[in-house]
Amino acid sequence: MSQIIGVLAFVVAMLISVMLHEFGHFLTAKRFGMKVTEFFLGFGTKIWSFTRGETEFGIKTIPAGGYCRIIGMSVNEELTPEEEPRAFIAASIPKRLVVLGAGSFTHFVLGVVLIFVIFFGIGTSSIIPTIDTVLPCINITSTVCAADAAPSPAKVAGLQPGDQVTSINGKKVKNWASDVLAIRASAGKSVTLVVKRHGELLTLNATPATIVEDGKSIGMLGFTSKIGLVREPIGLATSDTYHLGANLFKTSFTSLISLPTKIPALFRQTFLGAKRDPNGLVGVVGVAQASAATASDHTMSFGEKAQTFLLIIASLNIFVGIFNLLPLLPLDGGHMAVAIADGIRFWWARKRGKAKPAPINLEVLTPITIVVFGLLAALSLMLLAADIFNPVHFNL
Repeated sequence: MSQIIGVLAFVVAMLISVMLHEFGHFLTAKRFGMKVTEFFLGFGTKIWSFTRGETEFGIKTIPAGGYCRIIGMSVNEELTPEEEPRAFIAASIPKRLVVLGAGSFTHFVLGVVLIFVIFFGIGTSSIIPTIDTVLPCINITSTVCAADAAPSPAKVAGLQPGDQVTSINGKKVKNWASDVLAIRASAGKSVTLVVKRHGELLTLNATPATIVEDGKSIGMLGFTSKIGLVREPIGLATSDTYHLGANLFKTSFTSLISLPTKIPALFRQTFLGAKRDPNGLVGVVGVAQASAATASDHTMSFGEKAQTFLLIIASLNIFVGIFNLLPLLPLDGGHMAVAIADGIRFWWARKRGKAKPAPINLEVLTPITIVVFGLLAALSLMLLAADIFNPVHFNL
């Protein structure tokens, strides 16, 4: 059941991503006065729709994307005299580029927002000031205490599993990873701990034992801390969001550059039974399987599952946003390349004092579009087959 929930959550997240992508096109097109006649999720037969203003919104049978239809994308489209000024092709080059790039921009925004939610709203795995186990003695070479071993300072002080350390020597615990260093720096010196136990605050005194590591004396009480999710303050969360986001952008860009070199390996993995590489190409089904595996992992808390799931969706949105900007038709990046070519042609004609040439006819480029679409479809089908018959196993 949890696996089904994981897959459904992934499908819903992808549909929302597609909707926001198309909504980016829709908003910018409307902002520049273009006429948008359709806004649909999915392809194929229409299931349900409603019309608001001049736009029909709806859902179609095949949930494999969506589209936002702006009039005048082609120079050959027949338009009424009232529609011609509102055609996409009639807009300035900067406006056309903004509308075309708005889809990828929404993917980037969504990815960054999800990363920020992880750091600020959910938290990342870190040691927390809650005691997991209390060691019976201090013994760094064996898990069994010697017969004459003295009990650990934590045991002598009365610390118990489940105790939450709230302060050390009167200083409130805010960041356990750094605050616990006060104990390590107090070898042989008494420290005062305030712990919360069953809702009550208790004050306990303990003297850390002295352990020598690399010639330095280190204090040790003899307890281990639990691992949990720690939320970051807004400043640190913003900084970490920037660094992780930048890393995902770099990784996605590098993956796209190396994509052609990974196709032979994918062919062997799909048809010759070679072992799947977790760092190789993975399709939508493979990512959905990763979401299902996350949802069904009983060793993870709900927060850890949510953290992993959101990171998957954020990474995928950033990758899709970059992929969509490739200068290949029928991708948005291909249309942007055509718009830029039009801009260069218009500028050159103006510089030479000639009349503005007609925009590039996309229908002339149909053979290129068909070839690119065919290659992308073949790659998608190969990934689909590999993900179904030879699934990759992620170390989540």
